[in-house]
Amino acid sequence: MTALAERHQVMELVAEAIVAGARQDRACAAIALSPRTLQRWQRDRSRGDQRPLRLQAPKNGLNPLERERLLAVVNSAEFGHLPPSQIVPRLADRGQYIASESTMYRVLKAENQLNHRGAERPAQKRHKPRALSATAPAQLFSWDITYLPTPIKGLYFYLYLFMDIFSRKIVGWQVYETESSELAADVMRDICVRENVLPHQVVLHSDNGGPMKGATMLATLQSLGIMPSFSRPSVSNDNPYSESLFKTLKYRSIYPQRPFENLLAARQWVGTFAAWYNDEHRHSAIGFVTPAQRHSGLDTGLLRKRTEVYEAAKKRHPERWSGTTRNWRPVSVVHLNHDQHADKKMNPKEVASGLKQAA
Repeated sequence: MTALAERHQVMELVAEAIVAGARQDRACAAIALSPRTLQRWQRDRSRGDQRPLRLQAPKNGLNPLERERLLAVVNSAEFGHLPPSQIVPRLADRGQYIASESTMYRVLKAENQLNHRGAERPAQKRHKPRALSATAPAQLFSWDITYLPTPIKGLYFYLYLFMDIFSRKIVGWQVYETESSELAADVMRDICVRENVLPHQVVLHSDNGGPMKGATMLATLQSLGIMPSFSRPSVSNDNPYSESLFKTLKYRSIYPQRPFENLLAARQWVGTFAAWYNDEHRHSAIGFVTPAQRHSGLDTGLLRKRTEVYEAAKKRHPERWSGTTRNWRPVSVVHLNHDQHADKKMNPKEVASGLKQAA
């Protein structure tokens, strides 16, 4: 839609181009204008675009009385709590037709009466879990359960996997035939013994699954002095470290293409994976050291040595370096569900490094 003044300006520009020797069709093409549109504008110089004056209401639309009747029916005591999808068939059973379902939705939307007409409660806003951070191993753990396929369709083995978020080390795992809070509690007790976890030392984060919030698991955590933390329901991003670890596990090239024959086979494979992940896998989010090296504090020395190697290489050939050498500094803090505005003093590079989820 082009205003009348703008039309006159365009016509003057085209006329100037033609006087200068350009062809009309080429001048129109240069400004993406159809020659027929130009001719119409030249024919009706005093008239602007007439389309706004056209009646937009459809001929088969509801008249004001019909619209008023529709609103009276859908807002009645009988139908006021129902959506149009429930009102239309009820009226049809009585031999009544007021309007189509789509028309009812359209009218209700225009009147701002469409929100939560059903019997269900409005969706409750769920707040993001509180931000957590770790500056050393054995401060913040994350865990979850994933399925491992069996030869029987619909039946699975269940892998319970616990990791230290600071070091990314798998601190405990087990494969069972069932999913329960009792089994999860057994794994957690074993982890506390092997990792020498003291009361009130560790926060354990998980999603809202049954085993995570079961009475036995919660009672065990309380007795061990471990603080539980939970994700929002159906929000996998609130537990990103465990989700990322499961992706690494299942996208490994050696992940079996066929189901595990039995429980022993599943446990053997997971044991091999955990050993590779902890002792061989150089994790991108912690400076490409292994989780075991970071967990035991060896990463600081390794990264310092890498820095020295790069600085020496730069001294030998400074012309090959346009700026500083690669950053091999250790990641000092790792965040979970971190609000970037919560800590104004934190270095932005540290925040980005802490939020990195790659496994």
